[in-house]
Amino acid sequence: MGNIARRWTLGIAALATLLAGTPALRAQQAAVKPPITADGGLDESGYSPLGRINSANIRQLGLAWALDLDGEVTLSARPVAVAGVLYFTGSYSAVYAVDGATGRLLWKYDPEIWRVNPDRMIGLPNNRGVAYADGRIFVGVRDGRLVALDARTGAVQWTAETLPEGKSYWISSAPRVFNGKVIIGNGGGDLGLRGFVTAYDQKTGRQLWRFYTVPGSPDENRGDPVMEMAARTWTGEWWKTGTGGAVWDCVTFDPELNRIYVGVGNAGPYNPAVRSPGGGDNLFVASIVALDADTGKYIWHYQQNPAEAWDYKATANMIPATIMIAGRERKVLMQQPTNGFFYVIDRETGKLISAEKTGKVTWAERIDIATGRPVELPGIRYQAGPVEIWPGTLGTHNWHPMAYSPATGLVYIPHMQQGVRYEVMAASPTGTAASFVKRDAEDNTGALLAWDPVAQKSRWKIPRPFMWNGGVLTTGGNLVFQGTADGFFRAHDAASGRELWTFNAGLGIVAAPVSYRIGGRQYVSILVGWGGATGSTSDVTNVGWKYGAQPRRLLTFALGGKRRLPPSPGRDMTVHAVDNPAAVIDPADAAAGRALFGACGSCHGRNLRGAGAPAPDLRESQLALSEEAIWTVLNEGALASRGMPAYPALSREQVRQIWAYIRATARNVNAQPATPGQAM
Repeated sequence: MGNIARRWTLGIAALATLLAGTPALRAQQAAVKPPITADGGLDESGYSPLGRINSANIRQLGLAWALDLDGEVTLSARPVAVAGVLYFTGSYSAVYAVDGATGRLLWKYDPEIWRVNPDRMIGLPNNRGVAYADGRIFVGVRDGRLVALDARTGAVQWTAETLPEGKSYWISSAPRVFNGKVIIGNGGGDLGLRGFVTAYDQKTGRQLWRFYTVPGSPDENRGDPVMEMAARTWTGEWWKTGTGGAVWDCVTFDPELNRIYVGVGNAGPYNPAVRSPGGGDNLFVASIVALDADTGKYIWHYQQNPAEAWDYKATANMIPATIMIAGRERKVLMQQPTNGFFYVIDRETGKLISAEKTGKVTWAERIDIATGRPVELPGIRYQAGPVEIWPGTLGTHNWHPMAYSPATGLVYIPHMQQGVRYEVMAASPTGTAASFVKRDAEDNTGALLAWDPVAQKSRWKIPRPFMWNGGVLTTGGNLVFQGTADGFFRAHDAASGRELWTFNAGLGIVAAPVSYRIGGRQYVSILVGWGGATGSTSDVTNVGWKYGAQPRRLLTFALGGKRRLPPSPGRDMTVHAVDNPAAVIDPADAAAGRALFGACGSCHGRNLRGAGAPAPDLRESQLALSEEAIWTVLNEGALASRGMPAYPALSREQVRQIWAYIRATARNVNAQPATPGQAM
């Protein structure tokens, strides 16, 4: 069919067949494999051609083995399968190697961020996986290290520091590999930091090239025609107020054209009047940028949201393919970013072919095909006052990978619907204030959406009661697999969407599955570990999982599997607040503590309303009863090795105020208990 996904994945499958039946590690040592990224082949398609598990026999699928992953919280990675071994990352960038047939742990690499770079622990415990090439596993560590490991032993071969000193960047994405290189981006755009991607030599870790996604200062741009061009779309002193444009997830390699496609994130600050007061499109935020894979030189760009103002980003996975449009083959790039439109772009030229809404979208009427620019609706930019907008900051599709099947010609999308109320807030680092709104029955729910990229229309849609669901795998067996927020792993008919099979995984799933073959037997594996952005978005993503109550696991399925999971606690929306009636709480301290709590809510929940991950709801925490215990954690880093960073700059008085805020909030829950099944 001329599709990149089909060629690469078929090549991988054929080689796996030759290696079938040999011990996993010995096969891995002997194998010569093409590069593999966290979303399958180089094309990020999430498609496996394997078909021994199919829509006719799916009811025979059962659990073959399970591996508990003690100490993990959020598990976001799609495992990489290489010659019978599964490689994946945990919450804090630890790498696991597991025998794909038995579930036996072969080795584990822990980068020990808490010890090596304790000042860079702050933020979500979240890592989206590894890449494999030429006997090496590559992982981006949250603290900015890019590490190459021996795939056989887990031994470190080299380490590269990818981030500048003194800046609050981080890494949560999986590296990508191509042409003897490994590339990584970074997070930090929400803080206004300048985005970039960097390519390194796979053998040595030597930096080969770097591309900045937004301009720096005039001195930094001078002599660089691309940055000088981009700078003409900015006004004011953007290099001081902030730019954003982080590449915190998606990078796609196109071997056919020898190009890298970079998905650039939102602007920071969000409010254009703050970062670029004289107007301008602000290149290359919210854009796809094509680069020469050998040199990193700019080729073309397509900007989805000029003068981006709503935390929209082009960081979802992009899939290159060759499809038939209007009677001729077109080399295209497909993406469903957060802004609610599905884009089909000519990947040779960067010109827009088509774009249509996949759900509720109120910020724009349409995308003008001739110009490629959105036709925005009046008053949507909130400078004239508060505005409600769909989709909200999480988008109709976020980082959870969509998948494309060359067999059905459909793209399968983890779809969401939620709205946000925006208004200007000068005191906020983003220049805005945002809160979730619910205006119709489908708000704050999800769906599995099958999208026809040629006709630009939905072929089928399966509603999900909750919004924050896992990534997607589609296979040659006419199947679509997805894990869901309510703790189930599901398989659907790829043509019709009919649900064919379910398995109770005992915990919400945000990761995407992988399928592989060993000894003629096909397996499907999924990481089960609820979390991600659920803390900062707990108003709409809390579904009742409790911190630490359910085990984190790698589950692997095969036809005829008979394994059963032991029971674990189910979902519970009641807040089980604890209190010490003897504790005296100063209302002034509690008010000051609320202001101090701020960024803590990104893990512990907005307004202390936790979502079960990535950190506990402190209203339910026995430890938080004690002011002294909180001081030990925040000042001395007593829980640093478990992922809770220290905040030594906080004074005793400030810690007491935070304690008072927690205690007052928990006491209020007990004074006004929630109705069972309702969150407070």
